[in-house]
Amino acid sequence: MLEKRLRLIGQGHIARLLEEGVPFVSRDAVERDLSGVDMGLVDELVQGRHLFGDVDLSRVEPPEVFPASFGDTPGALPYRVHGEKLLREGRVAALVVAGGQGSRLGVEAPKGVVGVTPVTGKSLFQVHAEKVLALSRKFSSSIPLFLMTSRENDQATRFFFREHGFFGLDPADVFFFVQGMLPSVTPAGGLILSREGGLFLNPDGHGGTLSALRKSGCLDLMEERGISEIFYFQVDNPLVAVCDPLFIGLHAVNGADMSTKVVRKRDFDEKVGVIAKVDGRTRVVEYSDMGDGMRLAADDEGGMLYWAGNSAIHVIRRDFVQAITGTGLRLPFHKAAKAIATLGEQGEPVEIRGVKFETFVFDALPMAKCTVSLEVLREDEFAPVKNRAGEDSLESAMAMQSRLHRRWLEDLGIRVDPGCLVEISPLFALGKSDLKARVESLPGNIVKDMYIG
Repeated sequence: MLEKRLRLIGQGHIARLLEEGVPFVSRDAVERDLSGVDMGLVDELVQGRHLFGDVDLSRVEPPEVFPASFGDTPGALPYRVHGEKLLREGRVAALVVAGGQGSRLGVEAPKGVVGVTPVTGKSLFQVHAEKVLALSRKFSSSIPLFLMTSRENDQATRFFFREHGFFGLDPADVFFFVQGMLPSVTPAGGLILSREGGLFLNPDGHGGTLSALRKSGCLDLMEERGISEIFYFQVDNPLVAVCDPLFIGLHAVNGADMSTKVVRKRDFDEKVGVIAKVDGRTRVVEYSDMGDGMRLAADDEGGMLYWAGNSAIHVIRRDFVQAITGTGLRLPFHKAAKAIATLGEQGEPVEIRGVKFETFVFDALPMAKCTVSLEVLREDEFAPVKNRAGEDSLESAMAMQSRLHRRWLEDLGIRVDPGCLVEISPLFALGKSDLKARVESLPGNIVKDMYIG
C-alpha cells in the first residue's frame, strides 16, 4: 500500500496525511508522482553524491575557437561540403529543447507557440519546423525533428503541431519525448507537497535531454535511422541556423564528441557562461563561478580573455550520448535553494525554503575526448527570447530578424526603405546564398513592410 511504501522511504509525514484523509492531498496524484521518482537517486543527491563540484580555476585557460570569419575563407569549404554530405545522407537529426512555458511572454502555453517573426508573427515552432523542412528539400533527405517537451506542456505541444499540419513536415519525421522530473525536497530530504495535492516536482534540467533520449527510445530510433550527429538547440532562439553544414562538418571531420557554437560576450559583465579549458578539458564555466579574476581577465590588447559565451547550440555524436547514458557515468547535478509554494499543516498556502536538483547539457563537454568551438556573430545567429521587452526579448528578437534579412537584401543590391520590416521565410531562403539564387524574383526597392515567402 502507498502509506507503507512512503514510510519505508522515510516519507512518513505524507503517509500520515493520507491516513488522516485530509482533503488537500490527492492519493492518486501522490501515487502517480511517486511512481516516476527514483528515490534511490534522490537519497544519494540529498547525501551529497553525484553533485557538481567546484571547478579549480587555477588551471583555466582560453579555449581554441574557430573565429566567425573562418566561414568566409577557402579553408571552410571542405568542412561545409562534408556537413552537406552528412545531411544528404540523412545522418543528422535536429533536436529542440522545448519544455518551457511562455508565462513571462504573456502566454499560458508552451513557449514554442509564441509568435516571434517581425511581419507575419510565426511561432517559434513554425520557424524551426520550416528550417528543417527547407533543409530536407534542399538536400533531398529526411531530417527528423525531435522535440523534448515537459510534463506540463507535452500534450499542448503535440496538439499545436497536429493543429498546424506539422508545418509541412512529415509526421513520421517528428518525434516528441518528455523531459524527466525530480522532486524538490526539504534540506533533510523530505518530499514536499504541491498545491495541487501531489508531489512538488521540477524538470531535471536541459541535461536531462540526454537521459530522456535513452529512456524514451528515441536514441535507439536514431540509431535505426542511421543518425550519427544530433544538432541540439533551444526553442527560444529564432535565429539559430538549424543543422548548419559548416558547424556539422567541423565537428565531424575533427572527430569531436560534442561541439559548441559561441558568441562574443557583449562586455565583461554579461551574465553568461563561457567556454574555457580547465585541466586541458573543454567546459562551460558559469558566470557565477568565475570570480573577478577570471571574469575581468584581459588579453594583451585589453580585450576580454574569456569572451566565448555559450549559445546553447551544440552538435553531439549519437554514440557519445549512448556511451554516457548507458554506463555508470552521470552528468553532475547542480543543487540550488529555492522558495517553494506548498501547503501547510491545515492545507493553507505557505512558502518554504527547499532544494532542487538539475543537470546541464554542457556538463557533458568535459567527458568528450575531443570538442570543437565555433564562433558565430550574435546578430546572425543568437536572439534568445527571455522577456517581452528589453535585452534578449521578444522585441529585440523581432528587430534582429528584420535587420538580418534587411542586410541580406541590401548586400544583394535591393534597397529597403528605413523603418521597413522585412521577413524572409526559411522556405524561400535559409541564407544569403539561397536568396542570391532567387534575387531576380524580388523587387529592386522595398518601400513597406514585406514578407518574402
